[in-house]
Amino acid sequence: MVFDIISAVPELLESPFSHSILKRAVKNNLITINIIDIRQYGIGPHKQIDDYQYGGGAGMVLMAEPLKNCIEDLLASHKYDEIIFMTPDGDTFNQQQANQLSLSDRLMIILGHYKGIDQRIRDKYITKEISIGDYVLSGGELPAAVIVDSISRLIPGVLNDATSALTDSHQDNLLAPPVYTRPSVIDDMEVPEVLLSGNDKRIEEWRYQQSLLKTKMKRPDLYDKNKES
Repeated sequence: MVFDIISAVPELLESPFSHSILKRAVKNNLITINIIDIRQYGIGPHKQIDDYQYGGGAGMVLMAEPLKNCIEDLLASHKYDEIIFMTPDGDTFNQQQANQLSLSDRLMIILGHYKGIDQRIRDKYITKEISIGDYVLSGGELPAAVIVDSISRLIPGVLNDATSALTDSHQDNLLAPPVYTRPSVIDDMEVPEVLLSGNDKRIEEWRYQQSLLKTKMKRPDLYDKNKES
């Protein structure tokens, strides 16, 4: 899968994509992450990319022209499954969206900064608007890193164990069960006996029941949704 990410502050994305699972996924050619600096398309000798908003008000807006030229350049060379804009007023991102987007071949992700982007860009080009929560950040770079990570780990081969992502929290509207590792006893706290039994059927049932209990206690909304499905 290819991610083409348009950013006003590309440096903010260097660290999230340079370590751990995503770094290995890029190295193994399982994903490609292209970060495009919108300032390359800036206007005039100072490469201006933002301006005051019409009607007054605090905060700068990313200009339409640089974004338009960048998007058109990308569309001339590539076909996209979705053109995504990261914005606090978008649809709240969840595991189901991650699952769906992981089936894509190529995604364009546009990141706002300051007070966002000119509305005309949203009206003409954007096919999906995504928020990672009901709060505001300084720009879309960190939210983009979140969704790229979430999507990428679902791509076959990215995780060492192909079944790992299928047992994560929020798959099937359930939270993941408790997990334990060695030693089996620490400060008089013991690992549940069933996990040491070697009985795969009992372990699977225990984990399912623990997922149900945890979801009911911590996320009753998900628990009710699971019962309905």
